[in-house]
Amino acid sequence: MYEDMLLAAGLGPVAGVDEAGRGACAGPLVAAAVILSEDPAKQIHGLDDSKNLSEAQRLALFPLIMENAIAVSQVIVEARECDTMGIQEANIHALRQAVLELEVSPGFVITDGYSVSGLPMPSVGMWKGDKVSPCVSAASIIAKVTRDRIMDGLDSMYPLYYFSQHKGYATSVHQKVLDAYGPCPQHRLSYRNVARTTTVEES
Repeated sequence: MYEDMLLAAGLGPVAGVDEAGRGACAGPLVAAAVILSEDPAKQIHGLDDSKNLSEAQRLALFPLIMENAIAVSQVIVEARECDTMGIQEANIHALRQAVLELEVSPGFVITDGYSVSGLPMPSVGMWKGDKVSPCVSAASIIAKVTRDRIMDGLDSMYPLYYFSQHKGYATSVHQKVLDAYGPCPQHRLSYRNVARTTTVEES
């Protein structure tokens, strides 16, 4: 309904923006921006916060979003960049850049939770936006699936850490191997649970 009001007020197209991996201690931060089509024939059913969907549901929705949306963009901030910038600044940077890289310039932007400064169009940070705004839900799914695929790829490069299992989040299994072997180049050294380990596995 919020998007409908923005469109009725002439503020479209409306872009939704969200990220995945902010709370992980390893792997990149991924932000995505999505402008959904107003064409009823291109409506996508079943959109929700990616965390409320099963992996199978996310994988089914991903190509539907990519095929039917007006515009989709993704921005990846690597682990070392997250350390250098700080996770909050890295998060805002990624969300902002995702909007700026859309092939179609939105008239209004809805971000999940955080407001994003430096955008050339009006925007709002909406609490639980990925639950109530379809375009933010779509962005949530794109970011999550993209990041999960990256973590699956990193699993083959760093098999000691079981990245496919926990996707870089600080689960008990992840922490156990992190304590045993130390961080790899994909870990965020600025995170406390990583910083307390000392041995760096370079390969």
